[in-house]
Amino acid sequence: MNLTGDDVPIVIPRVPAREAAERELSDPGYHQNDPNLLERGIDRLWDWIGGLLDAASGSAPGGPLGLAALTLLLIGLAAALWWRLGTPQRTSRTDSALFDSHLRSAAEHRAVAEAHAAAHRWNEAVQECVRGIVRSLEERALLEDGPGRTADEAAAEAGRALPDHATRLRTAAREFDDITYGGRTADRQSYLTLRTLDTDLGNAKPRLTAATGGTAE
Repeated sequence: MNLTGDDVPIVIPRVPAREAAERELSDPGYHQNDPNLLERGIDRLWDWIGGLLDAASGSAPGGPLGLAALTLLLIGLAAALWWRLGTPQRTSRTDSALFDSHLRSAAEHRAVAEAHAAAHRWNEAVQECVRGIVRSLEERALLEDGPGRTADEAAAEAGRALPDHATRLRTAAREFDDITYGGRTADRQSYLTLRTLDTDLGNAKPRLTAATGGTAE
């Protein structure tokens, strides 16, 4: 084939050609739709998570279905722990006094608890119900007056006077602490359980009084 002068191919040296291509591709117009730094980071994160899941599904019993079942189980365990322990708070105190400086009778504590319950303020209702239980035991001389005692101390002392109710008293003290210091949220059933305990304690006969150390038959 014969080539005329106009048909002679143009040959560009390799290095100048590469530099020309780099200059052309550096034009912002070519990159206006490229992902930004954050988007590239997210893409890499998803790639990494996808790799982990692929590896886990390959080693988990039952493959992907087994991995899904395991994930649901872990979520269920986490939900159960959250329900039991409540939302974590920055401080947790279980050694503070049960009563404040304003002294009330057991009847007054019960009335305040009922008012809170009527307004669906279950945390406050539970707290006042526990205070009413302890104050009632003090009024019956089953507990010595102890303005600085904690709920746990009151439950332990009352449990010695009323051993048949010791476990329920400890549970009530733990409920008070979890709500007051641990971020736990009470509900209607929590309040009704404590109110039933208050009634049962009022009808209970102590085996051993805290005030005298004698027996009551």
